[in-house]
Amino acid sequence: MEQVIIVQKHSLKLVMEPGTYFWCACGRSKNQPFCDSSHKGTHFRPEKVLIENVCKISWCMCRHSKKGAFCDNSHRDL
Repeated sequence: MEQVIIVQKHSLKLVMEPGTYFWCACGRSKNQPFCDSSHKGTHFRPEKVLIENVCKISWCMCRHSKKGAFCDNSHRDL
């Protein structure tokens, strides 16, 4: 089975505008933390994230968070 790619061992904090985003679950995207369809041919699928208000998001970049797209500091144990 394919393994996720750890892009970095810390979150990526971004101020996000309202909208629908697709978080890269595989780590292969060249448009991190968002999906660019680089997962094609793998078992990975992006996670749909709906942002309703302007807010700061800590995106998971290690792909080990128990909260999916949102960092839970799992990178500290890698």
